[in-house]
Amino acid sequence: MKKAKVGNDNEPPSYQEATAGYGEMEAQFAWDDKTIRRTFIRKVYAILMLQLSVTVGIVCLFTFCAPVRFYIQTHPNLYMMSYLMFFVTYILLSCCGDLRRQFPWNALLLVLFTLSMAFMMGFVSSFYNTKSVILCLGITALVCLSVTIFSFQSKVDVTSCQGVLFSMCMAMLLCAITISIVVPFGYVPWLHAIYAVIGAILFTLFLAFDTQLLLGNKRYAISPEEYIFATLSLYLDIIYLFSFLLQLLGGGRE
Repeated sequence: MKKAKVGNDNEPPSYQEATAGYGEMEAQFAWDDKTIRRTFIRKVYAILMLQLSVTVGIVCLFTFCAPVRFYIQTHPNLYMMSYLMFFVTYILLSCCGDLRRQFPWNALLLVLFTLSMAFMMGFVSSFYNTKSVILCLGITALVCLSVTIFSFQSKVDVTSCQGVLFSMCMAMLLCAITISIVVPFGYVPWLHAIYAVIGAILFTLFLAFDTQLLLGNKRYAISPEEYIFATLSLYLDIIYLFSFLLQLLGGGRE
């Protein structure tokens, strides 16, 4: 004889049965998030390497090729045009969230932004001797590599140090205002050196800050949808770091 089944077939499942699959679902979501984050990081660094390659190529062209160097130095209007293009594309990419997520407009704006910034850096570098430019390029590469390794390995959360970054920005602003007041009365080397040192340190910290935002394993993180904005931030950090090192260590061309 079969035993009669005890209980109601319509009885709701127990709490343990209802939540049995939640652990597996959470593990699957965590794995998916890591996969998306890794893809996001690879995409950002691939675009960044292309940007830096173009920038270094233009800087070397303007520094080592005498005819090109002479032409751009005698046509400063080209610098103003590139600065205007930089300003417009930067505002569009920074402030228009829908535009920087919409392909192909985001890619086109990023190309124009990179070319304009590379041209400005090439123009500025052409006034320094080649040894200074090579030295600053090498130091920038070493600093970027060190900061990247630090950001990947360190448990220090730089994303929670906005107060320090803000304080250094204010110190840099005060130095800039002081320089603008003092410059008409004469060049003050030590004041420009302080300004360049603060700028180099500040954008080294910004590079660590933006790298940890990219990794997404600290207090704050950037969305994987914002790969254009993440690339833009890292690229600007590196470019500004190079420019301040050039001001600090660069020697003028005779």
